[in-house]
Amino acid sequence: MEKQKYYVSVQSKTIMTGQGDAPYELEMVATQEDVQELLDLFEHMEDFDNQSFFRNPIPGIPYHHDLENDGYDFYLKEVYKLLKKIGTEETIKHIESMEL
Repeated sequence: MEKQKYYVSVQSKTIMTGQGDAPYELEMVATQEDVQELLDLFEHMEDFDNQSFFRNPIPGIPYHHDLENDGYDFYLKEVYKLLKKIGTEETIKHIESMEL
């Protein structure tokens, strides 16, 4: 499969082909299947984020006992694992420096 360079914002969950299209944090060289896998991970993160919105008003649930936050954290780590695999050299170094 043909690979292309993409610009990724994990914070806004976006993948762009044009460097100047929007702010981004990381770069990757990926196939269309890689892009789809990353989009799927972003979608899972969004689902858990939305679920936590409805639980948020309930006081007294510590962060480490919150299933919605656990799910979000799991998929966030999966995003970084994938980006470490398909990222540019600079992206890989940055992710390694995060010590996830």
